[in-house]
Amino acid sequence: MEEPSAAAPSPPPAEHSPEAEAEGEDEEALHVAKRRKVLCSEFAAITSSDAAVARRFLASNDWHMERALNAYFDPPRDAEAAPGGAAPACADTGGCIDLTADATTSNAGVNSENSPLEENDSNFSLITWNIDGLDLGNLKDRARGVCTYLALYSPDVVFLQEVIPPYLPLLQMKAGNYTIIPGNIDEYFTAIMLKKSRVKLLKHEIIPFPTTAMKRNLLVVHVSISGIELCLMTSHLESTKDHSKERIKQLQIVLNEMKKESETTTVIFGGDTNLRDSEVTKLGNLPESIKDVWEFLGKPQHCRYTWDTQSNTNLNAAYKCKMRFDRIYFRPASGGGHFIPRSMDLIGLEKLECGRFPSDHWGILCNFDVVL
Repeated sequence: MEEPSAAAPSPPPAEHSPEAEAEGEDEEALHVAKRRKVLCSEFAAITSSDAAVARRFLASNDWHMERALNAYFDPPRDAEAAPGGAAPACADTGGCIDLTADATTSNAGVNSENSPLEENDSNFSLITWNIDGLDLGNLKDRARGVCTYLALYSPDVVFLQEVIPPYLPLLQMKAGNYTIIPGNIDEYFTAIMLKKSRVKLLKHEIIPFPTTAMKRNLLVVHVSISGIELCLMTSHLESTKDHSKERIKQLQIVLNEMKKESETTTVIFGGDTNLRDSEVTKLGNLPESIKDVWEFLGKPQHCRYTWDTQSNTNLNAAYKCKMRFDRIYFRPASGGGHFIPRSMDLIGLEKLECGRFPSDHWGILCNFDVVL
């Protein structure tokens, strides 16, 4: 860089000159244009439409994503009654993502009786799943696939990771039988879904990870099920091998928060931990009071690997890697009201019609016995 000249400096331009104002307006217009381009891309990805359809719906809804998606998936009432009483197709070329739609005929991951569990006070079911919202490829088809599995198993609680903003309003619209608590609303985040007919929300909080480079946190929800208080936690711990130290620090925060809860309350944590077994060992293994559900159930091999680049081709990875990234931990209550793990299975194991799986991660379905 050259040294500044010793000559007298030129007078600064007038702050409110027409040139400066025009330049500012140009920058603002460019910013708006870029933002709208991103919104169009997100809308087109989630609806499997094109840029023209996206721009039309967004522009007619003041560029509010949720309003535009509502308009796209929920046509006006006068258009709902199709000739002959048939259900109308959704606007343009898109199809509805509806949790009440017919479930897949697959029995992959179904419990040992090969049928979803009926709702009763002696059972508690939970799904945790990194739904890979950051992959925009076939996003709407994959979202429908995730919703189909949720409809099939109708779990009491769902932990989701890698939720993106366009995904959240779809869940809010189509999963009306669930209360949805997001861990954030920007970029990508976690969410916990609670079945309204079974799970009563008491309170929730978001605990930040102070040194995260990937905007990760811990979402904590206190609920009541059949009159028993339960503490639920989910997180997406720091990703990639290079961030092992940060991931271990985050795991320590999770374990500390689990231990802090009242001893009379069962605590269940689940999520995409990105953990390697050696990292848990470095931390001194789990505290005696906290159990890894997979290990508690005898390490069933059919659900050992939740991230498998050989079986799951979504990433088209040239390498073969099998990891148990997704895990469920629980700390049982010391008094009455126990949630005891009974079974664990993987879900999302079949390719969709688009030729891809719902996610690059398998989901975990975990069933618990409730002992009053």
